[in-house]
Amino acid sequence: MNNFRNKYRNRYYHAFVTTFGTIQLHQRNPLVVALWSVAFPGFGHILLHKFISGFALFFWEFYINQKTQLNTAIVYSFNGDIAQAKAVLNEKYIYLYIPVYLFAIWDSYRTAVDLNKIHLLAKRENAKYPNFSVSPFEVNYLDKKKPWIALVWAMTIPSLGQLYIHRILAAVLTLAMTVMIVIHSNMIEGMHYFLLGNFPKSREVMGVQWFLYFPSIYFFTMYDSYTNAVELTKLFDWEQADYLKENHQPQNFVLHKGEKV
Repeated sequence: MNNFRNKYRNRYYHAFVTTFGTIQLHQRNPLVVALWSVAFPGFGHILLHKFISGFALFFWEFYINQKTQLNTAIVYSFNGDIAQAKAVLNEKYIYLYIPVYLFAIWDSYRTAVDLNKIHLLAKRENAKYPNFSVSPFEVNYLDKKKPWIALVWAMTIPSLGQLYIHRILAAVLTLAMTVMIVIHSNMIEGMHYFLLGNFPKSREVMGVQWFLYFPSIYFFTMYDSYTNAVELTKLFDWEQADYLKENHQPQNFVLHKGEKV
């Protein structure tokens, strides 16, 4: 249930507040979106709030990477052990990886360009949208978010920053994958030996195939939480100003350009 009823159908809407998060159109840099798809397929689409496409590409990347042992091969190649990298790489699946990887980059860039255009049209149309949603599962509403708080929580455990800004679907995916990666990579145990100065033991217990997923997810959640907190605050200010002008500003009020009030 939300607090919005509209007997007319507008062509474009600037935002939509749902139980599981706020879907919002705003200007994005297509190159930045494409670069996040380079870091991990699916991330660019998740930034654009295309969650089904983003999750599909994310799990495809994860599945193929595990099948090909690509992360392990990358570590060996960076260490100059090309022969060992070739030995662990599974050529049976590697050619399935490349087309989907390139598609994720191209599609996220293309979609970002299109959504930027739609955002400008939606902003001009200025259609009404729900700013409050409540259900038996969750309640969501527009309010001011502090970007630095979202960033700090994202730096502690991936997904906490997304929970703070109420991106439930992205937070659940991030938390589930983080737990899986930490368990299978023995990351906590490896960090324990690293802090004790036992570097050989730390390298021995660390599972590099799983561990290399973590940096992409960690920094993505930081970026996603911070930028969306900024945009949600802008959305709140814009919606509040629009409401006050419509309901409390005198109809004969005229603000001339350059005039101080």
